[in-house]
Amino acid sequence: MRVLIAGANGKIGQHLIRKMANSPHEARALVRDPEQIPLMEQLGATEAVVGDLEDDCTLALQGCDAVIFTAGSGPNTGPEKTVDVDQNAAIRLIDTAKAVGVKRFIMVSSMRVDEPEKGPEKLQHYLAAKKAADDHLRDSGLNYTIVRPGPLTLSEGSGLVEISRKLGRSGDISREDVASVLLEVLSAGNTGNLTFDVLSGDLAISDAMARV
Repeated sequence: MRVLIAGANGKIGQHLIRKMANSPHEARALVRDPEQIPLMEQLGATEAVVGDLEDDCTLALQGCDAVIFTAGSGPNTGPEKTVDVDQNAAIRLIDTAKAVGVKRFIMVSSMRVDEPEKGPEKLQHYLAAKKAADDHLRDSGLNYTIVRPGPLTLSEGSGLVEISRKLGRSGDISREDVASVLLEVLSAGNTGNLTFDVLSGDLAISDAMARV
């Protein structure tokens, strides 16, 4: 499967490209800066293309079977940029993917986005933007999976997680383990049109996925 990685230069994206290099899937890394292409190739991307998520990405999507959206505006930007990237750019890519015939779309979202008003005040704009993108994906007609991790860490991945449609606890998860979950979603047969939470846990990722 040829997969466009939106947010390839981010921490989750880089982990994902490394892991995909040892899988049956091909990673097409979407980057904003041509100077990032050598790193993508070094990480193991089959190819890297230059494009701006806030603009038209039709050419980047041509020939792809799936999209993994793991882009984000980052913690140091204001609410306007969050809406531009986490909401509007995601919605634009969903619509473009559908228009060019991509069938599969995997979204990295966040736990607790269904009730943004109940989140910490400083995060409510982020949660609302992610909710709008998630809702649009569900209504798009694409075969979707929405992965909702808890707070992200830079720790080395353990390969052990807990996955549920809704986790009733707090916790965190490493970015590397999120990347491993995304790769597993590509091959798992039970994740179509599914939204689930994921945190560090005590089950191997394949076992946790099988129980969703």
